[in-house]
Amino acid sequence: MDWTVQPINAMRLLLTAFIFVCGNATAQQWPAKPVRIIVPFPPGQAADIVARVVAERLTTTLGQQVIVDNRPGAGSVVGSEMAAKAPPDGYTFLAGGTSALTINVNLYRKLGYDTLRDFAPITNMTEVAMVFCVNPAVAARDIRELIVFAKQRPDEVSYGSSGSGTVSHLAQALFAAMADIKLRHIPYKGSVPNLTDLIAGQIMLTAETTPTVLPYVKAGKLRAVGIASNTRIPFLPEVPALDEQGVSGYDVRAWTGLVAPAGTPATILERMNKEVAGALATPEMKKRLYDLSLVAVGDTREHFGAYLKLELAKWAHAVKVSGAKVE
Repeated sequence: MDWTVQPINAMRLLLTAFIFVCGNATAQQWPAKPVRIIVPFPPGQAADIVARVVAERLTTTLGQQVIVDNRPGAGSVVGSEMAAKAPPDGYTFLAGGTSALTINVNLYRKLGYDTLRDFAPITNMTEVAMVFCVNPAVAARDIRELIVFAKQRPDEVSYGSSGSGTVSHLAQALFAAMADIKLRHIPYKGSVPNLTDLIAGQIMLTAETTPTVLPYVKAGKLRAVGIASNTRIPFLPEVPALDEQGVSGYDVRAWTGLVAPAGTPATILERMNKEVAGALATPEMKKRLYDLSLVAVGDTREHFGAYLKLELAKWAHAVKVSGAKVE
């Protein structure tokens, strides 16, 4: 290279090399202090439970304390924005899921982060199926009968959700669009009042996660009529998926993935993927999550990155057909 003719290019190369060397040195020393996983939900929710189970294991394998930091607010926006704006040094991660990483980007007109721009994927940690349930007094025994019933009574079939723009709401709006039926939406502030009114017969239908509805289904207080994922689940093996009941291609799951602020050194991202995926692959971890009605995933960074793009497109469509928007 002609160092006299191209001094600017030479300086850029030297600077790039310096950053590369420093980045590698930092990654090799990582972690040198406690690591934080931000959970944008209150304690006790699925993302929080998953993060704590994984953090417990990582504390041992990484040799540093891994702390779960609950930052709820604005439908997971508060904690997600905090993680997006954190230094990309490998000491802050986000346990974000369907809402935080793929719905909010499509739901909010103004959002302080962009999933693909502001986060680096590490791995999808767990999946949980949504279950369509009706009050036992409803005549429909399965999704096929529910569709027939709804077509005979347009807008008379009421469905509850845990809030406008939630997975619960959008999963049912997408179902109505794909089944070509009209349903009446009743939003609640959380899954508890939603299920309370469903059990009381104030509404006819809802879709919530397996851990949320399973106790009520087992007790006979609710009837499960369909599984939202495209396959049956081991927790309710007798309940067919919507896809096999005529709603072809319907596949909605809630999930919790691990991401880092964009710009985090690739060696740290790879190390975290290896440690988290390795932990999720152990029999004891799989059983621990299975007992919570969760399925361990632990995929590669590349697979999770591609999955995020597919989910963003899916939920963009669901938000559009639902008409939901948040300022």
